[in-house]
Amino acid sequence: MKPIVPKTSGAPLGMYSHGVVAPAGELVVVAGQVGTRGDGSVAGEDVGSQTKQALANVAAVLDAAGCVMADVIRFQTFLTSADDIPEFMAARKAAFPVYFPDGVYPPNTLLVVSRLVLPALRVEIEAMAVRSRRKPSARSARPPRRNSSKRRR
Repeated sequence: MKPIVPKTSGAPLGMYSHGVVAPAGELVVVAGQVGTRGDGSVAGEDVGSQTKQALANVAAVLDAAGCVMADVIRFQTFLTSADDIPEFMAARKAAFPVYFPDGVYPPNTLLVVSRLVLPALRVEIEAMAVRSRRKPSARSARPPRRNSSKRRR
């Protein structure tokens, strides 16, 4: 991913790029992920804990699609309170250098909404990624599927 840096724009206000040029590949769209664990429990009452869990949930969906966080080309984030913005930004500041070690961060749109699907939830994060056509690593390699429609005779 290559960041787009318009000459007429100021620096981004946070850990994001104004735009990116994505490599060729398949688009992977991740539905909004919230701060709940696999058992359905909320990761914590604070937005920092929920942001950390929501990002981990995004990473898990990407992994299932054969991607990593560095393949993300866009985030859209929803917070239920503008008062949570500093804590959300702090959670991103802790996580993003691990997810994006090259320091190029995807564009992110941050919206404040009245509520999410459950009242206890404070953050929801959507993502779009590009699954490149590179050869899969040993970690992400999967065995080929057998064609069940062909029967041996």
